[in-house]
Amino acid sequence: MEYIWLFLLGASAYSISTIAGGGGALTLVAVTSLWMPLKVIPPLVHLASFIGRPTRVWLFRNFIRWDVVKAYLPAAWLGGFIGALIFSKMELKGLQIVVALFLISTVWQFRFGKTKQSFIMRLWWFAPIGFSVSLISSIIGATGAVLNPFYLNYRVTKEELVATKAFNSMMVAIVQLSTYTFFGKLEGQLWVYGLALGGGAAAGNYLGKHWLSRMTEKRFLQWVIAMMVISGFALLVQALR
Repeated sequence: MEYIWLFLLGASAYSISTIAGGGGALTLVAVTSLWMPLKVIPPLVHLASFIGRPTRVWLFRNFIRWDVVKAYLPAAWLGGFIGALIFSKMELKGLQIVVALFLISTVWQFRFGKTKQSFIMRLWWFAPIGFSVSLISSIIGATGAVLNPFYLNYRVTKEELVATKAFNSMMVAIVQLSTYTFFGKLEGQLWVYGLALGGGAAAGNYLGKHWLSRMTEKRFLQWVIAMMVISGFALLVQALR
């Protein structure tokens, strides 16, 4: 039953995250932390996301923004490695609160969904953003929703956002998981839990794609903002616990 619940959790989180431009990993961080030690959450969630992401990449393969990938990925690889190394060696407190407050603030940045752009985004900015987000993600477990304002302000459409984020996250996860495993932070039962969550995530992507195709860009923006705020509050509660 435990594995069935993990499968259903992964399916629910990633079907919703598909139509909300992310937040699936943050949802897993918040929920799994209710009964698992915090020290195992980052490697577990990254493993589950890595297993589920190829399905999403395949479903949205025609919408990947390769210009964003080229700007984002090299620095994100470096950030992912350094972050996983830091997680393996020490504990940094306070990062979750900073990320949570940023996510909650997006509801005002986009004026409750009434504006499509809150600042002018440049392509080269994706390099330092990729480094920072991947580093923090390796430490706290997930920060994917943090990227949404930058994608939205670069005028990336709903399918492009889902596809490009999924591809970038999948590639960065290779470095993160390798580093976790090398330093002994990903082993034993965590692989089984990750397979259960990841299998559910893969299934959830199919359902999410069906819903996404029926949504307008305006409705998608509203879902993205709602998911960022909910993820922010969930992360804040977890950090304060």
